[in-house]
Amino acid sequence: MVYKTSGVCSQSINYEIKDGKVYNVSFTGGCNGNLKGIGKLVEGMPVDEVISKLKGITCGFKSTSCPDQLAKALEQSGDQHA
Repeated sequence: MVYKTSGVCSQSINYEIKDGKVYNVSFTGGCNGNLKGIGKLVEGMPVDEVISKLKGITCGFKSTSCPDQLAKALEQSGDQHA
């Protein structure tokens, strides 16, 4: 799946959901090393756990962040992770 980000440096997030778990997270643009780290940390984690850990994180003066955008992407995936 591809999610177009808003309000952050990265342009999009690619990810997969299998059996209610998150896999293959990659960001286009943004802080490359940090975002690779996030992808590795959430690999195989249940969708709801990723959302609860990342939702609401801000970046500097922005009201969102790349991790928050990943949480929003997963929330919008809705029934696909149930």
